[in-house]
Amino acid sequence: MVDKLTDWAQAHDKRLIAAEQDAARLPSGVELVSAPLLAERSDALVALGGDGTMLGALRLVAERPVPVLGVNLGTRGFLVEVQPTEVDDALDRLDAGDFTVEEHSAALLADGNEEAVAFIDIALASVPGEGAVTAELSVNGRSSGRYRCDALVAATPLGSTAYSYAAGGPLASPMLDAIIITPVAPISGISPPAVISAAEPLALELLEGSGRPALQVDGTIVRRMAPGETIAVRLRPRAGLVVRLDPVRYQRRSSVKLSLLDHPFLPEEMRDVLPA
Repeated sequence: MVDKLTDWAQAHDKRLIAAEQDAARLPSGVELVSAPLLAERSDALVALGGDGTMLGALRLVAERPVPVLGVNLGTRGFLVEVQPTEVDDALDRLDAGDFTVEEHSAALLADGNEEAVAFIDIALASVPGEGAVTAELSVNGRSSGRYRCDALVAATPLGSTAYSYAAGGPLASPMLDAIIITPVAPISGISPPAVISAAEPLALELLEGSGRPALQVDGTIVRRMAPGETIAVRLRPRAGLVVRLDPVRYQRRSSVKLSLLDHPFLPEEMRDVLPA
């Protein structure tokens, strides 16, 4: 697939750059740069892989969003649209500007002096043997509820179909500017999710007696937290720009893929996601 990109770039007099950490997988025709320079100089990104690769590409340019085209080399692939056989046509359309952009919000995590970006979710997940997560939610500086659960998830609208959904959270439109707070396996048994407007800054504080959960950003562990610590979360609209070539087909495929996790579809409704 990289050879395909290289051939296309040479034929169209385009400059192809990539991150230095991928050097072992790239041919000599690709210019290697640092990750910050890649984010600074790119007019568009092509992500080769599955949803994890796509999320990494979106996070890379979240400070300076550019269109990101996803090529599906993974398995299910909810975010990526283009199949390997469609790459040449997709690149031609990207070059010609013949595409639409799907805008996505990101959750910004402020953790002391550190900041991280999540396009799916930020989670406080309990570590086996170290007790449940006991946390207080504050919205606009006011206490808005306490949770005691196995994990606490702050999901973006895009992430509402992931960890939050598996824990019983609502499905949200990607166009909604909000953060969904979903407890996983609450000890009380009744602890409904909360949908917080993007205009309302929120914070999560670990209370006395809480375990020391793992702080996760898009599924990657950042560090362990301790009682008394607080993280702040806010939503940044339009932090990610995803290239869509056929939005109707993409939405149809995504609906079917999501249904495979929950609601079975009829055979004729699955035909569009099956190999030719």
